[in-house]
Amino acid sequence: MEWDRTHETAERIEWERAGGYAYVIARATADGEWAVSLDRLEQAPEGKTYRHETAPDRETAVSVATGWLGGEEADGSHESSP
Repeated sequence: MEWDRTHETAERIEWERAGGYAYVIARATADGEWAVSLDRLEQAPEGKTYRHETAPDRETAVSVATGWLGGEEADGSHESSP
């Protein structure tokens, strides 16, 4: 499925998947690192999943996020609860 970058500021970038059942958010944290999360809702054809990683900078956070956008999240092997 296709993803759209729906919001971008210096501290936050958001992507939404077509259909609206999945989101990836990269945001700056108070300590200067970046948090990246994937939230796929229960209604999504693949079912729900949640992933979270911390990155040292914006460039690395975007790299993590774009990897997830490319489908690397599909196996669900890194599921965690919010």
